[in-house]
Amino acid sequence: MKKWFLLIAALGLVLALAACGDDKKDEPATENNDVENNEPVDENDETAADPSESDELDETEVANVTVDLLNAEGDSVGTAELSEEENGVRVKVNAKDLPEGPHGFHFHEAGKCEAPDFESAGGHFNPTEAEHGLENEKGPHAGDLPNLEVGKDGTVDEEFLAELVTLKEGEVNSLLQEGGTALVIHAEADDGTTQPSGDSGDRIVCGVINKK
Repeated sequence: MKKWFLLIAALGLVLALAACGDDKKDEPATENNDVENNEPVDENDETAADPSESDELDETEVANVTVDLLNAEGDSVGTAELSEEENGVRVKVNAKDLPEGPHGFHFHEAGKCEAPDFESAGGHFNPTEAEHGLENEKGPHAGDLPNLEVGKDGTVDEEFLAELVTLKEGEVNSLLQEGGTALVIHAEADDGTTQPSGDSGDRIVCGVINKK
């Protein structure tokens, strides 16, 4: 009788152990799934795009502007190439059919060039409200530029750096203001001191500066 009792108890223990093994097999492998579904991002992976990178490139993009220079009859006499540099705006002027000699040359505050007098361009570009003149201790205007020297053949091919302006939009001294600004060539030389425009005479050439 005792043998049957021990046999039944042993059989029950075997069945209990088998049931525990089956339970362990049915448990989900959550650890491995977590690893597969949440793969770590390699910070050095060059293929991982930085969402701020494209915005940064747009904001720092170097601006280049070509200005068409028109005379009082509305004819094109050349161009001025403007490009942003570290210390200002590089101005490259290439024009023809101009009177020989020195001529006042300025950035003006309004992007309007209505012939024949170009008064629509307003006064000199002067966001800091300084006095006029590169030779003036209380100046210059941000729009004051060196005189252009036109040769006997009526042409001019010069370049210089305008250190008080920028082509970066949103800056107080940006030439790309809302509505634009203008480049103006005057009939006479700028004396560098006389208010408000250096006694440089009539406006004979004008070109609108804006983002095209």
